[in-house]
Amino acid sequence: MYVRIVPRVLGHAEAFVEISGVAELMAAGWLLHPRTRRFGGWWTAGLLIAVFPANIQMALDGGAPDFGGLAASPVAAWLRLPLQLPLIWWAWRQTRD
Repeated sequence: MYVRIVPRVLGHAEAFVEISGVAELMAAGWLLHPRTRRFGGWWTAGLLIAVFPANIQMALDGGAPDFGGLAASPVAAWLRLPLQLPLIWWAWRQTRD
């Protein structure tokens, strides 16, 4: 279901979905441990920025009906965009001692 929100200009949507999924798991692992949390914060902030075009694509497409629930709503897709900023800020905060 994530394949449809990968911007079409990128092509290879399946590969981007798989790579971003692995990157998300790596981010979670690095954020869990105090010794790797700083790196995990940078990784997570970068990942959130990297997947932002998919969120834009979802909004432009009018939501994601395949997701069901609130995520299917066009309004929710547009409201999701500014919510990325506090998430990026939170990830950046993890890079501080």
